[in-house]
Amino acid sequence: MRLSAWCLALAIAATARAQSVPPDPAETPERWNLFFQATSIGDYHGTFRSPYSGLHSLQNYPERDVSLTTTLFLGLRLSRDTTLYFDPEVAGGRGFSGVNGIANAPNGELPRVASATPKPYLARLYVTHDFGFGSEREALSSEVNQLAGSRPMTRYSVTIGRFTVTDFFDNNRYTHDPRTQFMGWAVMYNGAWDYPADVRGYTWGWVHEFHTRRWSLRYGSAAEPRVANGLRLDRRLFRDRGDMAEWETRYQPGGHPGAFRILGFQLHTDSGSYADALRMSAQTGATPDVTASRRPGRVKYGVGFNLEQELSKDVGVFARLGWNDGKTESFAFTAIDRLATGGISVTGTRWKRPDDTAATELTVSGISGVHALYLARGGQDFLIGDGALRYGPEYAWESYYSAQLFPGFFATFDLQRIANPAYNQDRGPVWIPGLRLHLEVRVHAASKHP
Repeated sequence: MRLSAWCLALAIAATARAQSVPPDPAETPERWNLFFQATSIGDYHGTFRSPYSGLHSLQNYPERDVSLTTTLFLGLRLSRDTTLYFDPEVAGGRGFSGVNGIANAPNGELPRVASATPKPYLARLYVTHDFGFGSEREALSSEVNQLAGSRPMTRYSVTIGRFTVTDFFDNNRYTHDPRTQFMGWAVMYNGAWDYPADVRGYTWGWVHEFHTRRWSLRYGSAAEPRVANGLRLDRRLFRDRGDMAEWETRYQPGGHPGAFRILGFQLHTDSGSYADALRMSAQTGATPDVTASRRPGRVKYGVGFNLEQELSKDVGVFARLGWNDGKTESFAFTAIDRLATGGISVTGTRWKRPDDTAATELTVSGISGVHALYLARGGQDFLIGDGALRYGPEYAWESYYSAQLFPGFFATFDLQRIANPAYNQDRGPVWIPGLRLHLEVRVHAASKHP
């Protein structure tokens, strides 16, 4: 699996070098376009301090893991302001210790699936329609899940189908894509946002957006999994679903673009309560088990703040803050109730490598008091649980350098240091070096008027 993944990525890249076509400016509306991406990530960790471990601990022995994803992105224009997107995907690989033992897991391309064998599945299938206000339109270039052409500057947009809600919410120019930017789970998205998704990160739902030149307001509602980290989604949407709303404002101090976003969410799931699990444990004398306290209609709510700011043409900074109530079971993303992250990203213009990027960040993750007590008494979340706990925030420092080797093909060296993995001061720190190969190519596109 590991050797074949690297070989496949390299072989595809060599072929694409001769065949790739750089995207053109949005001058003529595209009728359809087709893109392809392949990403392979290999990472490693050695031994570390670990006086004890539990069912969902990061194991204290050297581990080497490789992930591979390949995706086709098809965009089709149904009418002037209606588009359809279809993205089949193949993914495989298995993370350290079954993707257990670190809340801010180091590889954003690895879900907690049962098998490492690459499998095909439907990533996205959705339709978007724009209702325009006024005659002013903004130009769009040909990109992944975006057709070249134009759309109304002031518009109300409705999207319905299968997607990941992170396609629309919690965006950030400098950290939003583990295939090209930071790879840690809680820095690519807001880790305190337990966003609705199946085990691979996708769901069915709808999103409503109102856009103007300077600000946007969006609302979305999407299906939750039937059980924590589950592959099957819950169809009882009137009872179980994730609701999200986000305000985004854009500005340009000194001609340098920036954005600020406020995200609010309310998640309805058939989940357990940490307090109820502890109460049941006190009555029976057994180890607390949050899954035994599950009941329909539990609500988790929270808020996230997201900032991006260009300082110069080749330097940008970013930050996120996140909080959720920390009372109910970690369910769909990861076990984080409190989050603070910030970093800087620099393109290689100054050293005559304008398509290269060097970046570094620090993420501090935490959990609520009742959540920490549950883990300290031997409880397990779906991806962390050492059997005991001496609580401390989990610190993740990540830096990377991404180099474009030739058009459309990038190699990235990444280094992460995780202190207090799974919030346990008795374990770690863990050093994780990684290498990422990423290919992106526009396969074909057709304009509306040849």
